[in-house]
Amino acid sequence: MSIVNRRNAVLGWGVWKLGKRVIKRKAKGAAASVEGGRAKKPLLGISLAGVAGALMFWRKRRGGEGST
Repeated sequence: MSIVNRRNAVLGWGVWKLGKRVIKRKAKGAAASVEGGRAKKPLLGISLAGVAGALMFWRKRRGGEGST
């Protein structure tokens, strides 16, 4: 039995079509929430977490080089 057969092709096609529909619906909802200004708080939190992670990584890498 091969991996690529008609049943798996039809199943993949259906998942692709359904996934595109769900993604479009989520994108419309996200665009509406950005217009209202509601999406700014999560974006700020994610940005701060990213900066904090980068600083911790940089500090650890810098401390590791100097101690050896």
